[in-house]
Amino acid sequence: MDDPEIRRRRDEDLKACVVALATVYEADRYPARWPDDPAGWLTPEGLLGAWAAWDGPNVLGHVALTRTGHAMAAEVGLPPDGLASVSRLFATASARRRGVATALLATAVAAATADGLRPVLEVEDGGIAAVRLYERAGWRLVSSREGDWTTADGRTALLHTYLAPAGEAR
Repeated sequence: MDDPEIRRRRDEDLKACVVALATVYEADRYPARWPDDPAGWLTPEGLLGAWAAWDGPNVLGHVALTRTGHAMAAEVGLPPDGLASVSRLFATASARRRGVATALLATAVAAATADGLRPVLEVEDGGIAAVRLYERAGWRLVSSREGDWTTADGRTALLHTYLAPAGEAR
């Protein structure tokens, strides 16, 4: 595989992104519950931007950047209007260990910082590979709390809030 092309997601890309998400759900149970409207799930409220990684016609991964709500802002102790939430980040099984998730995360961080926003995100405790990715990239764990849903293995979700390194924001 050559280096994937990462580009801003367009409306016509949603079908291919949903197909890729379905493979991730099948392999990893992400998201924890398959959404009734997967294209809508990939387009959350407050969307600032979304990007997909491509290898020819195939989506290898996806990331979105959204406005940050008051609850998450309180978790990190910063005002919501100075933050952007990284969400809907995934890489397909065929894209793993090839830097796709790292490149998508960097794309979202660059977009946030270009707008003067500090990136923040939440990750479920079972997302071990994701936690490793964020910590390798220098993100700092700022809080943990129980979620209001159960994971695929029946546990109450444990959510970790991470803040991007200070040098990543303007």
